[in-house]
Amino acid sequence: MRRRKHHFREEDTGLDMTPMLDIVFIMLIFFIVTSSFVKESGVDVSRPAAMTAARKEHGNLMVAITRDNAIWIDRHQVEIGAVRASLERLHAENPEGGVVIQADKASASGLLVQVIDQARRAGIEEVSIAAELIHQ
Repeated sequence: MRRRKHHFREEDTGLDMTPMLDIVFIMLIFFIVTSSFVKESGVDVSRPAAMTAARKEHGNLMVAITRDNAIWIDRHQVEIGAVRASLERLHAENPEGGVVIQADKASASGLLVQVIDQARRAGIEEVSIAAELIHQ
């Protein structure tokens, strides 16, 4: 008499992870597309204090003027002649953003005015100067 061999097939009892991975990747793409990136100036400055300072929440381009009158944009030191070109390039990446100038208390006011002029010549209408808020 012949013996019958019973072969049991293993059933695929694992979970299908494809839909979950699709959702995770779609959420990742959504967060990357909707996030705004702020270009930092790259240096710390001692900002002047003001009682009327207001916080700006928009994505802005940051320009720093240090105590020794060095201009920093996007973590790079630039000369006054290159400020306009740098701001035009960064403004093309973020057309809604304005410029916030972080000028040190000890920096030259003439250089601040030149940077403001270069920002406006770059086509940026919204130019602000950063200050520390004084609480009464």
